[in-house]
Amino acid sequence: MNLGSDTTSPAHPRVMEALMRANSGAAVPYGNDPISHEALERVRDFFEAPEAEVFLVPSGSAANGLSLSALVQPWQNVYCSAIAHIHSDECGAPEFFTNGARMVLVPEEHGKITLADLEAAITEGFERGLHYTQPGAVALTQVTERGTVYTLDELHALTAVARTHSLPVHLDGARFANAMVALGCTAAEMSWKAGIDAVSFGGTKNGLLGVEAVVVFDPALASSVIYRQKRAGLLFSKQRYLSAQMAEYLTGSLCRDLAAAANGAMARLAAGIRKLPDAVIHHPVDANIMFVSLPRAVHRAALADGPAYFMAPEELEAGPDSELIPTRLVTNWATTDADIDRLLVLMSGPETPVSPAPQEQHA
Repeated sequence: MNLGSDTTSPAHPRVMEALMRANSGAAVPYGNDPISHEALERVRDFFEAPEAEVFLVPSGSAANGLSLSALVQPWQNVYCSAIAHIHSDECGAPEFFTNGARMVLVPEEHGKITLADLEAAITEGFERGLHYTQPGAVALTQVTERGTVYTLDELHALTAVARTHSLPVHLDGARFANAMVALGCTAAEMSWKAGIDAVSFGGTKNGLLGVEAVVVFDPALASSVIYRQKRAGLLFSKQRYLSAQMAEYLTGSLCRDLAAAANGAMARLAAGIRKLPDAVIHHPVDANIMFVSLPRAVHRAALADGPAYFMAPEELEAGPDSELIPTRLVTNWATTDADIDRLLVLMSGPETPVSPAPQEQHA
Protein backbone atom coordinates (compact mmCIF):
# COMPACT_ATOMS: atom_id res chain seq x y z
CA MET A 1 0.00 0.00 0.00
CA ASN A 2 1.24 3.47 -0.88
CA LEU A 3 -1.22 6.34 -0.71
CA GLY A 4 1.29 9.00 -1.63
CA SER A 5 0.04 9.10 -5.23
CA ASP A 6 -2.22 7.14 -7.55
CA THR A 7 0.75 6.78 -9.90
CA THR A 8 2.09 4.18 -7.44
CA SER A 9 -0.71 1.82 -8.47
CA PRO A 10 -0.22 -1.21 -10.73
CA ALA A 11 -1.76 -1.51 -14.16
CA HIS A 12 -5.08 -3.35 -14.15
CA PRO A 13 -4.88 -7.04 -15.19
CA ARG A 14 -7.28 -6.46 -18.09
CA VAL A 15 -4.94 -3.79 -19.43
CA MET A 16 -1.96 -6.12 -19.23
CA GLU A 17 -3.95 -8.84 -20.99
CA ALA A 18 -4.85 -6.37 -23.74
CA LEU A 19 -1.16 -5.55 -24.17
CA MET A 20 -0.32 -9.23 -24.49
CA ARG A 21 -3.01 -9.66 -27.18
CA ALA A 22 -1.58 -6.67 -29.03
CA ASN A 23 1.87 -8.26 -28.85
CA SER A 24 0.98 -10.94 -31.39
CA GLY A 25 2.35 -10.73 -34.91
CA ALA A 26 3.20 -7.68 -36.97
CA ALA A 27 1.27 -4.42 -37.19
CA VAL A 28 1.43 -1.33 -39.38
CA PRO A 29 3.32 1.40 -37.45
CA TYR A 30 2.50 4.98 -36.39
CA GLY A 31 -1.12 4.38 -35.46
CA ASN A 32 -2.28 2.89 -38.74
CA ASP A 33 -3.07 -0.52 -37.24
CA PRO A 34 -6.59 -1.81 -36.40
CA ILE A 35 -6.08 -1.56 -32.62
CA SER A 36 -5.16 2.12 -32.90
CA HIS A 37 -8.15 2.88 -35.10
CA GLU A 38 -10.38 1.11 -32.57
CA ALA A 39 -8.89 3.05 -29.65
CA LEU A 40 -9.48 6.43 -31.29
CA GLU A 41 -13.07 5.54 -32.10
CA ARG A 42 -13.68 4.42 -28.52
CA VAL A 43 -12.39 7.74 -27.23
CA ARG A 44 -14.73 9.57 -29.63
CA ASP A 45 -17.65 7.37 -28.57
CA PHE A 46 -16.83 7.90 -24.88
CA PHE A 47 -16.98 11.67 -25.38
CA GLU A 48 -19.93 11.49 -27.82
CA ALA A 49 -17.77 13.50 -30.21
CA PRO A 50 -17.43 11.74 -33.59
CA GLU A 51 -15.55 14.66 -35.17
CA ALA A 52 -12.98 15.07 -32.38
CA GLU A 53 -9.29 14.71 -33.13
CA VAL A 54 -7.57 12.28 -30.75
CA PHE A 55 -3.85 11.81 -30.13
CA LEU A 56 -2.39 9.20 -27.76
CA VAL A 57 0.74 10.10 -25.78
CA PRO A 58 2.62 8.46 -22.90
CA SER A 59 2.39 11.17 -20.22
CA GLY A 60 0.17 13.85 -18.76
CA SER A 61 2.75 16.56 -19.36
CA ALA A 62 2.82 15.67 -23.06
CA ALA A 63 -0.98 15.65 -23.20
CA ASN A 64 -1.26 19.06 -21.53
CA GLY A 65 1.44 20.62 -23.66
CA LEU A 66 0.04 19.32 -26.93
CA SER A 67 -3.51 20.28 -25.97
CA LEU A 68 -2.48 23.85 -25.19
CA SER A 69 -0.42 24.05 -28.36
CA ALA A 70 -3.67 23.61 -30.28
CA LEU A 71 -5.26 26.58 -28.53
CA VAL A 72 -2.70 29.38 -28.12
CA GLN A 73 -0.03 31.34 -29.95
CA PRO A 74 3.46 32.02 -28.50
CA TRP A 75 2.59 35.63 -27.66
CA GLN A 76 -0.51 34.69 -25.68
CA ASN A 77 -1.42 33.88 -22.08
CA VAL A 78 -2.80 30.69 -20.58
CA TYR A 79 -4.89 31.54 -17.50
CA CYS A 80 -4.58 28.79 -14.93
CA SER A 81 -4.83 28.21 -11.19
CA ALA A 82 -1.88 29.40 -9.14
CA ILE A 83 -1.29 25.76 -8.14
CA ALA A 84 -2.00 24.22 -11.57
CA HIS A 85 0.07 21.22 -12.55
CA ILE A 86 0.91 22.89 -15.87
CA HIS A 87 2.54 25.70 -13.91
CA SER A 88 4.25 23.99 -11.00
CA ASP A 89 4.96 20.39 -11.97
CA GLU A 90 5.81 20.13 -15.67
CA CYS A 91 9.20 21.84 -15.95
CA GLY A 92 7.93 24.39 -18.48
CA ALA A 93 6.50 21.74 -20.85
CA PRO A 94 3.47 23.88 -21.79
CA GLU A 95 5.78 26.76 -22.67
CA PHE A 96 7.92 24.36 -24.71
CA PHE A 97 5.01 22.92 -26.69
CA THR A 98 3.40 26.32 -27.28
CA ASN A 99 6.72 27.95 -28.23
CA GLY A 100 6.59 30.30 -25.29
CA ALA A 101 2.99 31.03 -24.28
CA ARG A 102 2.92 32.49 -20.78
CA MET A 103 1.21 30.91 -17.76
CA VAL A 104 -0.76 33.63 -15.94
CA LEU A 105 -1.67 32.52 -12.42
CA VAL A 106 -5.21 33.06 -11.16
CA PRO A 107 -6.00 32.83 -7.42
CA GLU A 108 -7.76 29.67 -6.32
CA GLU A 109 -10.01 28.56 -3.48
CA HIS A 110 -9.63 24.87 -2.64
CA GLY A 111 -8.01 24.44 -6.05
CA LYS A 112 -10.81 26.14 -7.98
CA ILE A 113 -10.48 29.35 -9.98
CA THR A 114 -13.14 31.91 -9.10
CA LEU A 115 -15.17 33.76 -11.72
CA ALA A 116 -14.21 37.23 -10.52
CA ASP A 117 -10.49 36.46 -10.44
CA LEU A 118 -10.57 34.89 -13.90
CA GLU A 119 -12.44 37.89 -15.33
CA ALA A 120 -9.95 40.29 -13.74
CA ALA A 121 -6.92 38.43 -15.09
CA ILE A 122 -8.28 38.26 -18.64
CA THR A 123 -9.37 41.89 -18.61
CA GLU A 124 -5.90 43.01 -17.54
CA GLY A 125 -4.41 41.14 -20.49
CA PHE A 126 -6.59 43.02 -22.95
CA GLU A 127 -6.10 46.39 -21.27
CA ARG A 128 -2.31 46.31 -21.26
CA GLY A 129 -2.10 46.22 -25.06
CA LEU A 130 0.75 45.52 -27.45
CA HIS A 131 3.59 45.41 -24.92
CA TYR A 132 1.99 42.65 -22.83
CA THR A 133 1.28 39.02 -23.71
CA GLN A 134 -2.28 38.73 -24.97
CA PRO A 135 -5.16 36.56 -23.70
CA GLY A 136 -5.04 33.14 -25.32
CA ALA A 137 -6.79 30.36 -23.38
CA VAL A 138 -8.14 29.28 -20.01
CA ALA A 139 -6.87 26.04 -18.41
CA LEU A 140 -8.80 24.19 -15.70
CA THR A 141 -7.98 21.00 -13.78
CA GLN A 142 -10.52 18.30 -12.97
CA VAL A 143 -9.97 16.76 -10.30
CA THR A 144 -8.22 19.90 -9.03
CA GLU A 145 -4.79 19.88 -7.44
CA ARG A 146 -6.49 20.20 -4.03
CA GLY A 147 -8.66 17.13 -4.59
CA THR A 148 -11.86 19.08 -5.24
CA VAL A 149 -14.16 18.75 -8.24
CA TYR A 150 -15.74 21.56 -10.23
CA THR A 151 -19.50 21.05 -10.50
CA LEU A 152 -21.02 21.15 -13.97
CA ASP A 153 -22.53 24.55 -13.15
CA GLU A 154 -19.10 25.85 -12.13
CA LEU A 155 -17.57 24.59 -15.38
CA HIS A 156 -20.32 26.24 -17.42
CA ALA A 157 -19.83 29.52 -15.56
CA LEU A 158 -16.06 29.56 -16.07
CA THR A 159 -16.23 28.65 -19.74
CA ALA A 160 -18.87 31.36 -20.19
CA VAL A 161 -16.33 33.92 -18.93
CA ALA A 162 -13.81 32.58 -21.41
CA ARG A 163 -16.38 32.68 -24.24
CA THR A 164 -17.20 36.30 -23.42
CA HIS A 165 -13.60 37.07 -24.36
CA SER A 166 -13.48 34.55 -27.27
CA LEU A 167 -10.98 32.33 -25.44
CA PRO A 168 -10.85 28.53 -25.78
CA VAL A 169 -10.71 26.34 -22.67
CA HIS A 170 -8.46 23.38 -21.87
CA LEU A 171 -9.20 20.77 -19.21
CA ASP A 172 -6.36 18.90 -17.53
CA GLY A 173 -8.14 15.62 -16.88
CA ALA A 174 -5.38 13.50 -15.40
CA ARG A 175 -8.12 12.25 -13.03
CA PHE A 176 -10.99 12.87 -15.44
CA ALA A 177 -12.72 9.56 -14.65
CA ASN A 178 -12.58 10.19 -10.89
CA ALA A 179 -14.29 13.55 -11.36
CA MET A 180 -16.86 12.13 -13.76
CA VAL A 181 -17.80 9.39 -11.29
CA ALA A 182 -17.91 11.90 -8.42
CA LEU A 183 -20.37 14.06 -10.37
CA GLY A 184 -22.38 11.14 -11.77
CA CYS A 185 -22.19 12.64 -15.25
CA THR A 186 -21.02 11.64 -18.72
CA ALA A 187 -17.71 12.54 -20.33
CA ALA A 188 -19.54 14.78 -22.81
CA GLU A 189 -21.34 16.65 -20.02
CA MET A 190 -18.03 17.37 -18.30
CA SER A 191 -16.23 18.44 -21.48
CA TRP A 192 -17.58 19.90 -24.72
CA LYS A 193 -21.14 20.24 -23.45
CA ALA A 194 -19.71 22.37 -20.62
CA GLY A 195 -17.76 24.55 -23.04
CA ILE A 196 -14.40 22.74 -23.00
CA ASP A 197 -12.43 22.80 -26.27
CA ALA A 198 -9.64 20.34 -25.51
CA VAL A 199 -9.12 17.68 -22.84
CA SER A 200 -6.09 15.84 -21.57
CA PHE A 201 -7.89 12.58 -20.81
CA GLY A 202 -5.89 10.64 -18.26
CA GLY A 203 -5.50 6.91 -17.88
CA THR A 204 -2.15 6.35 -16.18
CA LYS A 205 -3.47 7.28 -12.72
CA ASN A 206 -6.50 5.03 -13.15
CA GLY A 207 -5.19 1.60 -14.06
CA LEU A 208 -3.26 2.03 -17.31
CA LEU A 209 0.40 1.26 -17.76
CA GLY A 210 1.06 4.65 -19.36
CA VAL A 211 -1.16 6.45 -21.85
CA GLU A 212 -3.15 9.69 -22.01
CA ALA A 213 -5.35 11.04 -24.79
CA VAL A 214 -5.34 14.54 -26.22
CA VAL A 215 -8.93 15.19 -27.31
CA VAL A 216 -9.60 18.34 -29.37
CA PHE A 217 -13.29 18.74 -30.13
CA ASP A 218 -12.95 21.18 -33.04
CA PRO A 219 -10.78 19.57 -35.75
CA ALA A 220 -9.90 23.04 -37.07
CA LEU A 221 -8.00 23.72 -33.84
CA ALA A 222 -5.99 20.52 -34.07
CA SER A 223 -4.32 20.90 -37.45
CA SER A 224 -0.80 21.39 -36.04
CA VAL A 225 -0.92 18.85 -33.21
CA ILE A 226 0.21 15.81 -35.20
CA TYR A 227 3.31 17.70 -36.35
CA ARG A 228 4.08 18.91 -32.84
CA GLN A 229 3.62 15.35 -31.58
CA LYS A 230 6.05 13.98 -34.17
CA ARG A 231 8.56 16.80 -33.68
CA ALA A 232 8.61 16.23 -29.91
CA GLY A 233 9.31 12.50 -30.33
CA LEU A 234 5.86 11.52 -29.04
CA LEU A 235 4.49 9.74 -32.11
CA PHE A 236 5.17 6.11 -31.25
CA SER A 237 6.08 3.80 -34.11
CA LYS A 238 4.57 0.88 -32.17
CA GLN A 239 1.42 2.84 -31.39
CA ARG A 240 -0.60 -0.33 -30.89
CA TYR A 241 0.82 -0.68 -27.36
CA LEU A 242 -0.58 2.68 -26.30
CA SER A 243 -3.79 2.04 -28.19
CA ALA A 244 -4.41 -1.39 -26.68
CA GLN A 245 -4.45 0.16 -23.20
CA MET A 246 -6.88 2.91 -24.15
CA ALA A 247 -9.16 0.58 -26.08
CA GLU A 248 -9.46 -1.78 -23.11
CA TYR A 249 -9.89 1.13 -20.68
CA LEU A 250 -12.98 2.22 -22.60
CA THR A 251 -14.40 -1.28 -23.02
CA GLY A 252 -17.56 -1.71 -20.98
CA SER A 253 -17.45 0.14 -17.67
CA LEU A 254 -13.78 -0.45 -16.76
CA CYS A 255 -12.84 3.24 -16.74
CA ARG A 256 -15.74 4.14 -14.46
CA ASP A 257 -15.34 1.07 -12.25
CA LEU A 258 -11.69 1.80 -11.51
CA ALA A 259 -12.41 5.44 -10.69
CA ALA A 260 -15.35 4.42 -8.49
CA ALA A 261 -13.09 2.02 -6.58
CA ALA A 262 -10.52 4.77 -5.95
CA ASN A 263 -13.16 7.30 -4.89
CA GLY A 264 -14.84 4.74 -2.65
CA ALA A 265 -11.57 3.91 -0.93
CA MET A 266 -11.00 7.60 -0.23
CA ALA A 267 -14.52 7.99 1.16
CA ARG A 268 -13.78 5.14 3.57
CA LEU A 269 -10.44 6.67 4.56
CA ALA A 270 -11.90 10.15 5.03
CA ALA A 271 -14.68 8.80 7.24
CA GLY A 272 -12.10 7.12 9.46
CA ILE A 273 -9.74 10.09 9.64
CA ARG A 274 -12.59 12.41 10.61
CA LYS A 275 -12.89 10.36 13.81
CA LEU A 276 -9.26 10.86 14.77
CA PRO A 277 -8.43 13.42 17.48
CA ASP A 278 -6.76 16.57 16.14
CA ALA A 279 -7.09 15.63 12.47
CA VAL A 280 -7.49 18.72 10.27
CA ILE A 281 -8.81 18.15 6.74
CA HIS A 282 -7.94 21.21 4.68
CA HIS A 283 -10.18 20.90 1.61
CA PRO A 284 -13.42 19.16 0.66
CA VAL A 285 -12.74 15.51 -0.22
CA ASP A 286 -14.61 15.14 -3.52
CA ALA A 287 -12.82 12.26 -5.24
CA ASN A 288 -9.66 10.30 -4.38
CA ILE A 289 -7.37 12.96 -2.83
CA MET A 290 -7.22 14.29 0.72
CA PHE A 291 -5.01 16.97 2.28
CA VAL A 292 -4.85 16.45 6.02
CA SER A 293 -2.72 17.48 8.97
CA LEU A 294 -2.16 14.90 11.71
CA PRO A 295 -0.08 14.89 14.90
CA ARG A 296 3.51 13.75 14.38
CA ALA A 297 2.84 10.73 16.61
CA VAL A 298 -0.01 9.65 14.34
CA HIS A 299 2.20 9.85 11.25
CA ARG A 300 4.88 7.87 13.04
CA ALA A 301 2.38 5.15 13.94
CA ALA A 302 0.88 5.11 10.44
CA LEU A 303 4.27 4.60 8.83
CA ALA A 304 5.39 1.89 11.25
CA ASP A 305 4.63 -0.81 8.68
CA GLY A 306 6.46 0.99 5.86
CA PRO A 307 5.90 3.89 3.44
CA ALA A 308 2.11 4.09 3.45
CA TYR A 309 2.39 7.63 2.04
CA PHE A 310 5.05 10.26 1.42
CA MET A 311 6.61 11.84 4.50
CA ALA A 312 10.13 13.19 4.88
CA PRO A 313 12.03 11.33 7.65
CA GLU A 314 13.09 14.58 9.30
CA GLU A 315 9.43 15.56 9.73
CA LEU A 316 8.88 12.42 11.80
CA GLU A 317 12.00 12.63 13.91
CA ALA A 318 12.13 16.18 15.25
CA GLY A 319 9.59 18.15 17.25
CA PRO A 320 6.77 17.41 19.68
CA ASP A 321 4.50 14.42 19.08
CA SER A 322 1.42 16.65 19.14
CA GLU A 323 2.65 19.00 16.37
CA LEU A 324 0.36 18.85 13.32
CA ILE A 325 2.17 17.85 10.11
CA PRO A 326 0.39 18.10 6.73
CA THR A 327 0.38 15.38 4.09
CA ARG A 328 -1.47 14.35 0.96
CA LEU A 329 -3.25 11.00 0.76
CA VAL A 330 -4.34 9.56 -2.58
CA THR A 331 -6.23 6.31 -3.14
CA ASN A 332 -6.27 4.34 -6.38
CA TRP A 333 -8.22 1.57 -8.07
CA ALA A 334 -6.19 -1.11 -6.28
CA THR A 335 -6.58 0.31 -2.76
CA THR A 336 -8.52 -2.24 -0.74
CA ASP A 337 -10.79 -1.95 2.30
CA ALA A 338 -8.17 -3.95 4.18
CA ASP A 339 -5.52 -1.36 3.26
CA ILE A 340 -7.67 1.47 4.56
CA ASP A 341 -8.69 -0.34 7.71
CA ARG A 342 -5.09 -1.29 8.51
CA LEU A 343 -3.94 2.32 8.08
CA LEU A 344 -6.74 3.60 10.31
CA VAL A 345 -5.86 1.04 12.99
CA LEU A 346 -2.24 2.22 12.91
CA MET A 347 -3.32 5.87 13.08
CA SER A 348 -5.53 5.12 16.07
CA GLY A 349 -2.81 3.20 17.94
CA PRO A 350 -1.66 3.69 21.53
CA GLU A 351 0.81 6.46 20.60
CA THR A 352 -1.96 8.68 19.30
CA PRO A 353 -2.54 11.69 21.60
CA VAL A 354 -6.14 12.15 22.71
CA SER A 355 -7.91 15.48 22.32
CA PRO A 356 -11.45 16.74 21.72
CA ALA A 357 -12.54 16.34 18.09
CA PRO A 358 -11.46 16.28 14.45
CA GLN A 359 -11.63 19.48 12.42
CA GLU A 360 -12.11 20.49 8.82
CA GLN A 361 -10.61 23.79 7.74
CA HIS A 362 -12.11 24.92 4.44
CA ALA A 363 -11.43 28.61 4.73
